[in-house]
Amino acid sequence: MSENIFEMSAITSNGKEILLNTYRGKVLLIVNTASKCGFTNQYNGLEALYERYQDKGLEILAFPCNQFGGQEPGSDEEISQFCELNFKVSFPLFSKVDVNGSNAHPLLELLKSEAPGLLGSKKIKWNFTKFLVNREGKVLARYAPQTEPKMLEGDIEKALG
Repeated sequence: MSENIFEMSAITSNGKEILLNTYRGKVLLIVNTASKCGFTNQYNGLEALYERYQDKGLEILAFPCNQFGGQEPGSDEEISQFCELNFKVSFPLFSKVDVNGSNAHPLLELLKSEAPGLLGSKKIKWNFTKFLVNREGKVLARYAPQTEPKMLEGDIEKALG
């Protein structure tokens, strides 16, 4: 497993592989998302953060996941349409991934190892777990699913410098 986010790649919701090196120099908020979750309305808060801070260097990367209660059953295209229609999401959506287990995406594995959860747990416990990453690719913080995006503003502003 790579130890550097910027040496990894991911597949976008429209099937294109993108090198995460594209985001070098940006502050990243990486979130595992779901369309049928009690926290799905956080897409509104994420979009508000994106609109407010994108021009200062913030990128939000959303990774849909169906590992929690089957709350993301759709195809990548259906997920993308849902997010655009219901939440006007303009930040990058990636192809559906596993965040735990033997098929977990390497990016999520790296994030979990750099920012373990409560009691050192390496697992992601639910949808809308968020990771804040600085411009050099170092994980600064991990936030619980119930942490509303607006509560991250101070940390994001500090990371943006």
